[in-house]
Amino acid sequence: MKPKRRDFRLDIIVLLGAITAVTIASFGLYRGWQGQWAMAVFDLGVVLAVASPVAYAWRTGDARAGNVLAVLNTGASFGACVMLGHTALGWTYLVLLTNFFIAHRWTAVICNLLLIVAMQLLPGFFHDGVHALSMAVSAVLVTVFSLIFAARTQDDRVQLERLAAMDALTGVPNRRSMERALSEAVDRFQRDECCFGLVVLDLDHFKDVNDQYGHAAGDAAIADLASILRFEMRRNDQVFRFGGEEFVALLELDSRDALESATERIRKSVRGSLRGPGGRITISLGAALLREQEKTWHDWFSRADAALYRAKMAGRDSYVIADDLF
Repeated sequence: MKPKRRDFRLDIIVLLGAITAVTIASFGLYRGWQGQWAMAVFDLGVVLAVASPVAYAWRTGDARAGNVLAVLNTGASFGACVMLGHTALGWTYLVLLTNFFIAHRWTAVICNLLLIVAMQLLPGFFHDGVHALSMAVSAVLVTVFSLIFAARTQDDRVQLERLAAMDALTGVPNRRSMERALSEAVDRFQRDECCFGLVVLDLDHFKDVNDQYGHAAGDAAIADLASILRFEMRRNDQVFRFGGEEFVALLELDSRDALESATERIRKSVRGSLRGPGGRITISLGAALLREQEKTWHDWFSRADAALYRAKMAGRDSYVIADDLF
């Protein structure tokens, strides 16, 4: 099974939802013990309503459940204001803040504004107009500052995720991105959406380049190779740095002949363009079409990697298609 990608908002949904459910359940038990059955039933209803999207988010990994949770929290907060009066104001400010952690920020803004307006229209809730205005202003300020914080946090998180997915030297996606892309390719193939080929390649005699001319020359060769590979990729193809001098190309194609043609095209392009201090630098390549019996990317990758090993053993500056091994 493909591992689910971690989602910061999903973690917050589960954490805050669980804490909210436990806290309100505790209040419900206390009110039941005190004989306040109407409030105890209300608390139980809130716990069940909150637990449903939290359980869904936990089971499916779908963070959109946070939007539903924000709506439920907002409704429960207003219900508490109706039943408890001013005592519920403390919960209201907490809801106004946490909505931005569990829901899309514009969903949170809408929920917050609806709650603020609804409270203003609640008969007899405020002592006077000054009290109502003070609450509205403070609630709007909480919403505005939370929106700014949520937007900045989201931008920073996106930037960090982008940096974590890229190789610093070459500017191409790294192994982490490759594993995710290959898993998605296998899923698409199993749904009969597309066929894929995998090419694993690395530089020939790369150790000699490092030993004779230094690691700076080796890094330059790797960076130049990445540039050539990016140029050779078609619109739906992807290239990744697997590690060291090894790269992986994920190609969208549907036949062995197309895979062989693409592999040879990459080999020739690198042979004609890649130069180091000692002259021409070549690559060896191993390629494999994704097969129906391969349910995970690991077996697919292993076949291509075995083909690369055969190409190395055959004298380098060559390629082997995995089917040729059988």
